Amino acid sequence: MACLRALPTLMTIPKPRQFHIQGLTTDGRIFRPSDWAERLAGAMSSFRPGGVRGGIGSYIGYSPYCVPQVVGGVKCVLVNEALRDVEPMAWDFVMNFARDNELKVEEVPTASPAI
Repeated sequence: MACLRALPTLMTIPKPRQFHIQGLTTDGRIFRPSDWAERLAGAMSSFRPGGVRGGIGSYIGYSPYCVPQVVGGVKCVLVNEALRDVEPMAWDFVMNFARDNELKVEEVPTASPAI
């Protein structure tokens, strides 16, 4: 008689959420300086998948977890919640920056997988 084994349950691991920190304050003013998004993303550039690389593998660029963008003519920084897993203090820094400067923060909707 054949032995039946329990099949592993397929679990869907939710993707980390993403947020736009917008260059608009909660009262609608444009946030200054004009290069704030590049500065913030530059400060987070060392937080990458696999950590910081040295030598020939190192390069100048933004972290995939914190990227400056322009959305609808407004400067933004796209922040991935995975940054929290890599370095919780970096996540806190970015989110506190938005809060302290009264910047609008919106979750970026992600597409649901087809079932």
